[in-house]
Amino acid sequence: MTNDSSSLDTNDELHETDLDLILARRRFLKGTASFGASAFVSATNLNVASALAEDQPPSAFKPVSASTNDTVVLPEGYEYSVLIRWGDPIYANGPEFDSESLGSAASQAISVGDNNDGMDTFTVGNRTILVFNNEFTNQEIMFGNRANRSPETDDDVNKGKFAHGLTIVEIKETNKGWKIVKDSEFNRRITPNTEFSVVGPAVGSDLIKTTHDPLGRKILGTFNNCGNGKTPWGTYLACEENINGYFSSGLGETFSQNQYEKRYGIAKDGRDWGYKWAQTDNRFDVSIEPNEPNRHGWIVEIDPLGKQKPKKLTALGRFKHENAELVIAPSGHVVVYMGDDERGEFLYKFVSRDKYEVGGANSELLHEGELYAAKFYDDGYGEWISLSDANLAKDETIVYARIAASKIGATTMDRPEWVAVNPYKTEAYVSLTNNKYRGEKLSQPLNMPNPRRKNPYGHILRWTPKNKDHAARDFTWDIFVFAGNPYEHSDLKGGSWNINTDNMFNSPDGLRFDSNGNLWIQTDGNYSNEGDFAGMGNNQMLMGDPTTGKIHRFLVGPRECEITGLTWSPDKKTMFVGIQHPGQKGGSNWPDGENNIPRSAIIAIKRNDGKAVG
Repeated sequence: MTNDSSSLDTNDELHETDLDLILARRRFLKGTASFGASAFVSATNLNVASALAEDQPPSAFKPVSASTNDTVVLPEGYEYSVLIRWGDPIYANGPEFDSESLGSAASQAISVGDNNDGMDTFTVGNRTILVFNNEFTNQEIMFGNRANRSPETDDDVNKGKFAHGLTIVEIKETNKGWKIVKDSEFNRRITPNTEFSVVGPAVGSDLIKTTHDPLGRKILGTFNNCGNGKTPWGTYLACEENINGYFSSGLGETFSQNQYEKRYGIAKDGRDWGYKWAQTDNRFDVSIEPNEPNRHGWIVEIDPLGKQKPKKLTALGRFKHENAELVIAPSGHVVVYMGDDERGEFLYKFVSRDKYEVGGANSELLHEGELYAAKFYDDGYGEWISLSDANLAKDETIVYARIAASKIGATTMDRPEWVAVNPYKTEAYVSLTNNKYRGEKLSQPLNMPNPRRKNPYGHILRWTPKNKDHAARDFTWDIFVFAGNPYEHSDLKGGSWNINTDNMFNSPDGLRFDSNGNLWIQTDGNYSNEGDFAGMGNNQMLMGDPTTGKIHRFLVGPRECEITGLTWSPDKKTMFVGIQHPGQKGGSNWPDGENNIPRSAIIAIKRNDGKAVG
């Protein structure tokens, strides 16, 4: 989700020289480190539109061109159908979506939530369960029948509230395509009113105790769930991100943030982002419940089968979580990589205290462990530094992980979003989506992992752990791709060698590997198709080759959408892709066409020849 706030001091202006020094250092690195085809490149060959003149597209598809059409564009030989849309009922007695009333709190509670994001599939015998996040709501669309296009009544407020959380449904492929299995025993909604157990170091902490939970052991609700993760013991990880937008203060503009609320963006000027949840639930008035924000901003663990109570995993730290990429280290320890999606925030890693055992009792492995933040050095090396080195109390370290990471000197990054681990090589990738403050603030100086001033396009960084061990403290790193526009720029803004006028994009966001080792890149960026972004069209999904560094455009979404969330059917013959907030600014009628309101949806993509799609 696009977020224009900053967790760091907005007045720390930076006075620094231009990029010449940075580029010189890059040329030095190119001569002294062997990072492969996507290594650092010099200023003289950053914009090489002809560098891929002999580039051959992947045999699986013919790359598509940029598009500004209000539809989903796919390569020849591929087709899609709409699987699920916001407002679709998940039970047979649920009302179909009403484009005039736009539903009620009661109908929304038993229907698909809004703005689907991260997702995954699970199997039970020959049955398929789809779990996906419902990150936030498009106020002007959801309340388009209100004069101010915002919630007015208590029912409006609660309808918006119930559109958040997660949707869990059984799906089945029929001769008419994939459909929801209504009334499946697996179907349910997880909402801001669902009860969660607290596990990990924050259990019983005074920092999370409230009037509603004086023992600090049960938390009501999850919301603004962005990316996701999946565990080998069969559970789903949903990641709470921009939770600050839901809290307000009855004191209004007289409300004064403390240092912790300021760092996490809570109730600036006493206002929320227009959701008005405090109108019906005083948990969201920080003047009444000052600790309630501390109970959100976690990774939560969900059992798709519904047999276990949902959990808030406090050992993994509290910040604006993008996704949770889990991998088992050679030692058996569970490693979870996480990005904090805000300008100038950090990249994190969790390493479990105990070890994973195939077929063993693994359900508590994410309850205890060590939390680290990444420190990148300009010579291409890096280290993970334990947040315990901040010398804060254990509960403070995790509840205020951002502050602990600052104290240990972790490297501020250009909005770390999704992390993806290569299944065939010990390396990981993170999308750094953009950062208008880079090189403009003292807290966010230019450095080698984040070398572009105001970074409008974003880039993808990768690292290789020492000794092929994701649990290791040391790593080497390089840049997989600088997104950019060689059509408009001939300098660093033109992008890296693997960007040309046929595949350019901006703001890489979602990342995921398929079973063949291809890296899929989803974008959430500027879709104006003008100025610095001319020729890029709508947001898109591309496929990158980790070995060659080559990138090809596979999909373009409808107008004003974000492409986010990616998973597959068990046989890999269907790829599920999320289309979030089409018509965000009123310029789309997708997926239902003219005279219909736009609705976020998940599409099912298949090959016409019946072969696997990743």
